[in-house]
Amino acid sequence: MQITFTVNGNNVTLDVAPNTLLVQALREQMQLTGTHVGCDTAQCGACTVLMNGNAIKACNVLAAQAQGAQITTIEGLAHADGSLHPMQEAFKNCHGLQCGFCTPGMVMRAVNLCEQKPDASAQDIRHMLEGNLCRCTGYQNIVMAVQQGAAAMKA
Repeated sequence: MQITFTVNGNNVTLDVAPNTLLVQALREQMQLTGTHVGCDTAQCGACTVLMNGNAIKACNVLAAQAQGAQITTIEGLAHADGSLHPMQEAFKNCHGLQCGFCTPGMVMRAVNLCEQKPDASAQDIRHMLEGNLCRCTGYQNIVMAVQQGAAAMKA
């Protein structure tokens, strides 16, 4: 089947099998490998992308369900001049990453969180990130990064 959607601002048409997951289409057909595959069961959040402005786990969505959608991956956050999105910059500055595997999904969820609730408390941030797992950090630096990113996104 053929699907058409917008990925990181570009109109895309792909031929996919009906059972192709969105994460597979992004990684395997479009080479957007920043969207990671962690658990394949929508538990870890490593595959989080924005679909029509909402954070979704791309391993739990069929590519066909993205027909006509606006998809943003981690590769689509940086500015055209190559400068980082404020949330990416905050994760870098606050050491909100260690191995980096969960980072793209965390950043995408954090961007969505801050767009929905720009004045989120540390408790709100921890609650809203519960679906994104990190095995390396203690989450404290991630929470600080989200707070710093939120402030920068408001500015």
